Order: sequence, then structure tokens, then C-alpha cells
Amino acid sequence: MKKETLKQQAYNIIKEKIINCEYPPSALLNEEMLKEDIQASRTPIRDALGRLEQEGLITILPKKGIIVAPLTIREINMVHEARTLIEPFAILHYGNKISDDIYQNYYRLFQREVTYTSDLNESYESDNQFHQMFITATNNDYLISTYERISQQNTRLRIYSGRKSKNRLLASQNEHLKIVECCLKQNWELASKAMEEHLYHSKEAAFEAAFHADSMNIK
Repeated sequence: MKKETLKQQAYNIIKEKIINCEYPPSALLNEEMLKEDIQASRTPIRDALGRLEQEGLITILPKKGIIVAPLTIREINMVHEARTLIEPFAILHYGNKISDDIYQNYYRLFQREVTYTSDLNESYESDNQFHQMFITATNNDYLISTYERISQQNTRLRIYSGRKSKNRLLASQNEHLKIVECCLKQNWELASKAMEEHLYHSKEAAFEAAFHADSMNIK
């Protein structure tokens, strides 16, 4: 296996663990722990850490370790401000590009009862795909690239706030269902407003998690 492949593999594994909050915000990591955890040698790990620091997902502190980027109040505000500008716009102008079959599939999905066991990761993945669907429908490279910049932090926020508030996952599912119902009726204005309302509640849940978690910096 080529070294580049090993570096990429180490990068992908560590990044996924950060985004999925397996390495939670403000967690302290070290190279020895990462070597054992992802079964990689020091060189690909250091390369991965350098890339992740450039992306703002970690901070490397010499002789102290690696700190996973905290989810600050400022970060929550920036992520949701960007999402509120982009996502309701995408539904309003491009929701009609998505087929009724796809909306029907999501309608059935969001009607399912979600448990906090094997369904949890599947629910987060469905959530990501649902929101990404509207951005992809714009076929606008600038909107898509902008959304990609915030999607990593958005995923961390969604997972972290969902874990801190067990009621949030069910509430979010009901909010998604309302969005889909408006889309099936082809009422794009109401669908856009339903998305805006969903994003507002998501932001409130993220703030709630921030104020009650020692691992999040309040700034």
C-alpha cells in the first residue's frame, strides 16, 4: 500500500471520528492514542493532523497534545446564519426539481419511530442527506461549495445537540415531516418557512447543548 494511501486513510478515519463526535468537541488527543485507535503509524497520523488543523477541526499544542475544535457560540451562530440564508432559498426556488417519489420516501422515513440504539446513526445520515438534497438540486456550484464548507461543523452540531437532548431527535424528525408535507403539496413558500423554523429550533438546541456542556467553549 502506498504511503499516500495510508495518509489518506488516517486522515479519513480521524476526520470521521471528529465529525461524528466520537472525538467530542474540546477532547484532548495524542499521537500514541491515535496510533492504537486507528492502527496507523506515526507518519500518516502526523500528516492527517496537519491537514485537519488547516481545516480548523483540531489545534496542535506542542508538548501538550491535540485539541478537537470546540463548538463555540460564535461557531453556532455562523453555521446557522449561513444555513438560514441558503436552505430556505434552495427549497423555495429548487424544491420542484426533486421528484414526488423522493419526497414520498422521506415522508415514510420520517414517520418511523427512532430509537437511541441502532437507529441513531442511520437517523443522522438520513438527516444529512435530506438537507443536502435541496442544495444539490440548485445545481449551483457556488452554493454547493459554500454549503460544503459548513456541513462538517453542522454535522458535529447536529449530533452533539441530539445526544445532549433526547427529545431533540424526535422534534427534528417531526419538523422534517412538516417540510416534506409542504413539498408534496408543492407549496414551496410554506416549505421554505418550515425549513426556516426547523433551523431556528436546531440553533436553539445547539445553544442549549452549549450552555450545559463542559466540553464546549462559551465565547
